[in-house]
Amino acid sequence: MKIIGLTGGIGSGKTTVLKLFQQLGCATYVADIEAKKLMNTNIKLINQIKQLLGANAYVDGTLNNTYIAEIVFNDKDKLQALNNIVHPAVREDFKQFVENSNVEIIIYEAAILFESGSDALCDFVITVITELDERVERIIKRDGVTKQQVLERMQHQLNDESKVKKANFVINNSYNFNTKTQVATIYNILTKLS
Repeated sequence: MKIIGLTGGIGSGKTTVLKLFQQLGCATYVADIEAKKLMNTNIKLINQIKQLLGANAYVDGTLNNTYIAEIVFNDKDKLQALNNIVHPAVREDFKQFVENSNVEIIIYEAAILFESGSDALCDFVITVITELDERVERIIKRDGVTKQQVLERMQHQLNDESKVKKANFVINNSYNFNTKTQVATIYNILTKLS
């Protein structure tokens, strides 16, 4: 079994790439989605988050994403403290996911794979890149936010150049590139590696 980290900046198209690997038979684990599930169900985690961000972090027992985003995207220390609480729980959950899987390749998707240290869980890492203008356009359409808000979010992530240097493979998901062919090529390489 091989564990492949999949990362890329916001709006780069990680989900598109992930779905293509799913179609090839890979198991997939999306760290952001699983983190949100854990933040809503894991009692220990919920208590730690309330201790850090206050009772308003939850409304009617559900994570208050808007409130939390307002705090952590304006306070780097709070963001780091939240990450220090959530990332270990996600890593533990992922280890259980791996133990329960019986496929040849598992794709672990995380926007902040390197920043969280989760790349250490992976045998290989793929970075997805896309032209900046396309990324901004996608996020504005997807999230209904302003260009300025998109650029602020991007500041909290490692830049593409750094991610590319640390990756074993790079997929260019810009409009002018054939993403499906790139995924198939990498998949074929991965299946041949021991």
